[in-house]
Amino acid sequence: MLSDTMVSDAAHSVISMVALWDINEAAGESAAESLKKQYGAGKTLFLKCDVESEEQIKAAFQKTKETFGGIDILCNNAGILNETKWEKTVSINLVSVIRGTYIALEHMNKLSGGKGGVIINTASMA
Repeated sequence: MLSDTMVSDAAHSVISMVALWDINEAAGESAAESLKKQYGAGKTLFLKCDVESEEQIKAAFQKTKETFGGIDILCNNAGILNETKWEKTVSINLVSVIRGTYIALEHMNKLSGGKGGVIINTASMA
């Protein structure tokens, strides 16, 4: 999940609407509520989403598109460090980024009715 500061700065400067997806429902709802208070209702959407699930990612993209009219920017920011469950780490830190990128391209592609867009992939061992 994006840090509150990153989302807040982005929402304030160039982004008029933000969709937050996270498996941690409490953290996601809290971040969304903070943004709603700061920027007004109707500009923030939180969806619980497990990025290991292609179906949940597709549903989150679809709901975001229905709510805001399209996808302009994707920031892949999910990540974990779990040395005892390395396959889960690879699934979230690599596979979900690739999957999310390809699904975003389907929504953003001008040949498919999208408006183009930007995809940002972040990674951290912190």
